Formats: sequence, C-alpha cells, structure tokens
Amino acid sequence: MKRFSEKYIISKEMKWEELGGGVSRKFLGYDNQIMMVKVKFEKEALGSPHQHFHTQATYCVSGKFEFEINGEKKIVEAGDGVYIEPNLLHSAVCLEEGILIDTFSPVREDFLSGGGVSYFGDKQS
Repeated sequence: MKRFSEKYIISKEMKWEELGGGVSRKFLGYDNQIMMVKVKFEKEALGSPHQHFHTQATYCVSGKFEFEINGEKKIVEAGDGVYIEPNLLHSAVCLEEGILIDTFSPVREDFLSGGGVSYFGDKQS
C-alpha cells in the first residue's frame, strides 16, 4: 500500500468517491502522520454518531452543518472550524449542502483500505 500521496493534488482533476447517503470525498493529501479529506454533503446527509482514536480538525468550506460532539450541539457554517479530541462520540447533519475539509492525525488507515465507511452509509462501487 502506498504510504503517502502525491506532492500536488489538483481537486478539479479528481472524481468524487461516492460513499452513499449523500456523502462523497476526495483525498487531498496524506502520509503516516496526517490526512486531509474534502467531503461533500447533500442536504440532510448524515455523518452518524461514531468515534475514533484519531485527532480531527474540520474546516467548513461551504454549507451549514449541525455537529454534535460529546453531547454538545453547535451549528457550523462556512469559515468555521471544529476540533474533535480522540475517542469523543461525534456526528454531523448537513442542514444546507456543503463541503468540509477533514484533517486527521494519524492517517485514517480505514479510509485507505477501501472498506466501507460505516458512519456515512455503505460505500458504492
């Protein structure tokens, strides 16, 4: 398995990877220590409650989302950021179609393995 991305990732030249449930993504860069992912949500798409050992920082590029982290809900809009400590239960509901940039440390091995992404629904081929 390749352990790092290309030096330059041109998003407009990439196809969206459909994850199901109105969610799709593009990998924008990764190595063993960090991963950045562009995630597109249709209105009412859900990132179901889940937790992971990775630190996560998310930037809202566009749209409006209701995040819930460890029982606390907050509306996040374009220009806002979210920090999620490891192992905290969190979820998001897309209130207005939008794009998030998720950054994880360390790399999300489960994303690279090609398996299903359970909290976004079953991955489609």
